[in-house]
Amino acid sequence: MQRILVIKHGAFGDVIQADGVLRDIRAHHKEAEIVMLTTPAFRQIFDRSPHVDRVLLDPRAPRWRLDLMRKLKAMLVAEKFDMVYDLQNTPRTAFYFRWFLPNTKWSGTAKGCSHPHKAINPKSIPAIERMVGQLQDAGVPVVHARTPDVSWMADDVSTLLQQAGVTGKYIMLIPGCSARHPHKRWPHYEALARHLISEGHTIVTGPGPDEIPDAYSFPGAVIKGPQGFIKWFGLAGLLKGASFVVGNDTGPSHLASHLGVPGFALFGPHTTAERTSILRSNFSAIEVPDLAALPLERVLGEIKARLAA
Repeated sequence: MQRILVIKHGAFGDVIQADGVLRDIRAHHKEAEIVMLTTPAFRQIFDRSPHVDRVLLDPRAPRWRLDLMRKLKAMLVAEKFDMVYDLQNTPRTAFYFRWFLPNTKWSGTAKGCSHPHKAINPKSIPAIERMVGQLQDAGVPVVHARTPDVSWMADDVSTLLQQAGVTGKYIMLIPGCSARHPHKRWPHYEALARHLISEGHTIVTGPGPDEIPDAYSFPGAVIKGPQGFIKWFGLAGLLKGASFVVGNDTGPSHLASHLGVPGFALFGPHTTAERTSILRSNFSAIEVPDLAALPLERVLGEIKARLAA
């Protein structure tokens, strides 16, 4: 049996977008064992992925920690991989190629690899298209890469919704984002929620661990798990059941997009919607130079237009 290694360390949105790519790798290596190298934060997602057989963990230790580098090298060498698809394509993974697996077939941007990717991650190319190009350069037929579908992530959250008093259709809002990027947050979600509630809509939010302090004062139904926040698979279930989703440029919005849920995301100057590959037939974006200046009326107008379509 062939053994194929795929490297994807993160982040959350990138992990979601890699679903179709993994599906194509799986189809191309039907009889092989597909092994994922990722960080501990994303182990649960890849453990559940139908395209992955086994998961190895990389703590991404500093390279000066020679003891941990030797341990990682020993683990990878012992696996005797026949092929590596480096979907992370960073200086770290290029280091792994040069020093850990220089004689293994390697698809990626590392200098000297056997299946080099022509486009060295230019920022003008959308994230999924970069991976599509990599598959093409490695001779993998591209069938599903452009259309990720992570419906397999969605848990049944009907009990959580019932406990919160949500029994019918609902609009889900994603007002948060990474604490490292506060400029990616539109500041008017609370006013949006109150306005939509006044028009008869049910509003649902599912806070992550960093959003708990603000979640309890947010209008509408706040869905939380036993730990006080909603985990990935519960979040996917909430998004999958929503009639519409509005969020920031953040991982959960990408999750909604690739679950096939209708909605849109709000983008400021940090990056473009096209570059992030969030745009789908079901999911669009509002892009403005300054999120703080994006008026509530424009967002409301877009929601009403989309719901009426």
